[in-house]
Amino acid sequence: MAPLLAHLEECVTCRTEFEEQQQLVTTLEQMPHFTPSPLFAYRVMRKVEVFEPWYVTALNSIRRLVPRSRPARVVAAGLAVVMATVLTAGSIWLAGRLDAVAFVAGFTLERLRGVGTEAASGFVSAALGSNPTGGEGGLALAAAGFIAAVAVSAFGLRAIAAASRRRRM
Repeated sequence: MAPLLAHLEECVTCRTEFEEQQQLVTTLEQMPHFTPSPLFAYRVMRKVEVFEPWYVTALNSIRRLVPRSRPARVVAAGLAVVMATVLTAGSIWLAGRLDAVAFVAGFTLERLRGVGTEAASGFVSAALGSNPTGGEGGLALAAAGFIAAVAVSAFGLRAIAAASRRRRM
């Protein structure tokens, strides 16, 4: 503190700055003290976006799932160990049979694609008549579908933007 005070005695610029700061503090101290309304903090905090890191959110979620009593924690830990063991064993078993997994996945995807294609073909067939891909009817249906998708997207984005603005206010 002594070197600082000695510097203030010698340096006119620093002494002037220090005196101005002291005057500001004195002026602020003399201002009347008031208490804001009880809703002031609520209104301010409603406008503040609080960032919570992902790991804090994850930890809080896990804490809500953990039972409070010791016996319940023991049972939950035992179930977690059993589930982890079963999942690990299943993963190891599947890793040893990747050819079978690839075959089943490919077969399933092929069947889903076939069912989806048949359903879409049946829908278009019912909407247009017997020829699902032919002529102006198919073109008109495709254009109407595109226009409907654009309209739904535009209204959806507008609703999201309006909800975002309402939430900020």
